[in-house]
Amino acid sequence: MILPVITENMSDDELDALVDKATNASAFLKAISHEGRLMILCHLVSGEKTVTELEDLISARQAAVSQQLSRLRLEGLVIPRRDGKTIYYRLADDKPKRVLEVVYDLFCNSKNEA
Repeated sequence: MILPVITENMSDDELDALVDKATNASAFLKAISHEGRLMILCHLVSGEKTVTELEDLISARQAAVSQQLSRLRLEGLVIPRRDGKTIYYRLADDKPKRVLEVVYDLFCNSKNEA
């Protein structure tokens, strides 16, 4: 992967497009920058989970889990599905999984610990 190089001879349209992309990336990174939301996303990588399952997995109260899921929904990172009284959540697309793989490799993989 090659990162773009910002040069003096870029057009205003090209710079505007980069700013738009940076704004979207910043919103995404802010959404995953909370440890509770990050842990929820980590658990959802393996598949759909109920709110109750997520509460147990991250050892958090229902209100806290619901608040974090609400933010993740607002940012378009998770999608809910209702089955009767039970609400299931899953990742909206592959982006969170791809970022979490990099985060895991950088911060959790014992091979990379100094």
